[in-house]
Amino acid sequence: MLQAAVIPFLVTGSGVTIDGLTITSNNPYAVEFIQFAGANHRLTNNVIFGPPQAGPSTGWVVNRGFLTQGSVTNLIVRGNIFYSLRQPAYLNPNSTGTIMNNVAYNSRGYVVDRAIFVFSGNSWGIPENATDIALLVGTVTGPPYDPLTELSANNNQAAIEDNR
Repeated sequence: MLQAAVIPFLVTGSGVTIDGLTITSNNPYAVEFIQFAGANHRLTNNVIFGPPQAGPSTGWVVNRGFLTQGSVTNLIVRGNIFYSLRQPAYLNPNSTGTIMNNVAYNSRGYVVDRAIFVFSGNSWGIPENATDIALLVGTVTGPPYDPLTELSANNNQAAIEDNR
């Protein structure tokens, strides 16, 4: 239970796994619960959520499940549940990995900022996200994001916001 505006998990080095935790906060703090740096980390089988926030998600405090520092490589995010967060994740430039078989809802969706992540088998709960996957300006065209129809189909009809 996060009770201050700090990042509780700063994962560095190589090969760290965070598995089977329930992570939340008593207030919506403008931080991510987990920040990744380094290579070959795993985030598996966790439930990560924020407290309810009033009004539309555009006005929510920017709390996130996790964030990648630039140049994180081979991050595997599998089997997690993310909800009541501004964003399940913010994927910073030059980061790579796989996001598969997670559930995300009541958020503004995964944000891809010039990172390369394969999304597969993810699903979306209720209340629905503002968008499920947002591709920001400068994010690559082509695989693994294009064609967008396949990205959506491979992720249970994900709503894709393409700002590239």
